[in-house]
Amino acid sequence: MRNLEAPGRSPVHATQGMAATSHPLSTNAALDILKLGGNALDAAIAACAVQCVVEPHSTGIGGDCFCLYAPGGSADLVAYNGSGQTPAAATLQWYQSQGIESIERQSPHSVTVPGAVNAWAQLNRDHGVLSLAQILAPAITYARDGYPISSRVSVDFAAQIGLLRNDKNAASVFMIDGRTPAVGSFHRQPALAKTLAAIAEHGAEAFYQGAIANDMVEYLQSLGGLHTAEDFANVSGEYVTPITSTFRDYDVFQIPPNGQGVIALQLLNIVNQFPVDEPLSVERLHLEIEAGRLAYQDRYLYVADQRQADVPVDWLLSPEHAKEIRDSINSDHRTETLPQYTSPQQQSTVCLSVVDKDRNVCSFINSIFHSFGSVQMAPQSGVMLHNRGESFVIEPGHPNCIAAGKRPMHTIIPGMVAKQGRAVMPFGVMGGDYQSYGHMQFLTRMFDYGMDIQEAQDAPRLFPVPGTETVEYESTFDESIIAGLRNKGHNMVPAERPIGGSQAIWIDWDNNVLTGGSDPRKDGCAMGY
Repeated sequence: MRNLEAPGRSPVHATQGMAATSHPLSTNAALDILKLGGNALDAAIAACAVQCVVEPHSTGIGGDCFCLYAPGGSADLVAYNGSGQTPAAATLQWYQSQGIESIERQSPHSVTVPGAVNAWAQLNRDHGVLSLAQILAPAITYARDGYPISSRVSVDFAAQIGLLRNDKNAASVFMIDGRTPAVGSFHRQPALAKTLAAIAEHGAEAFYQGAIANDMVEYLQSLGGLHTAEDFANVSGEYVTPITSTFRDYDVFQIPPNGQGVIALQLLNIVNQFPVDEPLSVERLHLEIEAGRLAYQDRYLYVADQRQADVPVDWLLSPEHAKEIRDSINSDHRTETLPQYTSPQQQSTVCLSVVDKDRNVCSFINSIFHSFGSVQMAPQSGVMLHNRGESFVIEPGHPNCIAAGKRPMHTIIPGMVAKQGRAVMPFGVMGGDYQSYGHMQFLTRMFDYGMDIQEAQDAPRLFPVPGTETVEYESTFDESIIAGLRNKGHNMVPAERPIGGSQAIWIDWDNNVLTGGSDPRKDGCAMGY
């Protein structure tokens, strides 16, 4: 329990239902849907749609999503991969013929077909209670009538001024007199409101066929993109079998690759045998950093679209491989320099957790990758397009090499913890590359060190940035800890902004109590009733 005389927030407790998101308007929308009779999945989609409006730099209908859903709290989970794929013409040979050696963020080639809207509609048809029109109503209202710009949102908007200026459509929506909206100012997105209304009335087809799809395709083609109307019409997500590992007698579930959830499980397997001392000690943090550096090498080498690449999931999650990595860690000093590679840095995702009165449990995550994605907006529909394709490499033979109809390696990963056949905690961590490492940090702070669900999210964070020799750390660390890590050979660099974000809800089945926490690094909150 936190020191009640110190600044901070306490966990939230309730019994009937609860939502935890990174924006208060989103959390409130989820609760409204629950009180209207919707289930946890309805509320998650509604909350996400609101965030697509009020946190448009973090997520949007021009992005992708993943979902883990536990009907009635069962550990027999529904898992959905809602990530889109490249155009049919996006072959390796085409990029090579054009002399393209990497996918640039603000280019049409970074835009894969957005999978989020298709995923929302499919999940709503199969597992929802309310109509899509009811679920999207709050988001439509905010887009049409306006919403106030919150604190973290204003900061993240301002950080993207340079790229917003490069796209006249985006600039017309998110800039006024050469500046982004200030905190507390009022903002509207009327074109997006019309697009959301069309989806509410006609379903996902309104997004992937007809005028809205043509708006996106024509704009991308005008920039040199390979997208066609057929690519959008043929969008498809899929139900998948979740992967799992055991940590401290809990079963932790993740979406299988092309997401990086396998690396989160691998990290838990590695730290499962670490000594448990002080949670923020130099010794423990050093071991976590080294585990992260090595695990993320595996991510770069192996994680890709399993439909087009052989991803050795069983080996990555094997006890033998975890021991191999542990044995290679020097407890006294950082290991030799690892091979260098390029890894896009971004922190624009929303994750949210919802539990309803019937104990349906949802972990939901939606992303446009970088802040404002590709920063390319379709002119008529108001859809900001993501840049998930930037994760591809142009390297023949690499599992994550770009190819036609292929999904890129994905950073977004919903999480679910279960015990004895029942879900006990939906959770998620935002922050791009950080997410796998963040899952490990969050769960170890709870299960190894006894922090409550809010304290585990409040705790200072650091992250060994993939593809570099840098370890970013937050200013809330004691300087003696940072000095100790430097003495072990780590290149410690202050993080430019808070590392990631997170949301979680714990289910106490015996007492019928829900306990939620929400990351203070974002504007949001957990609330229940």
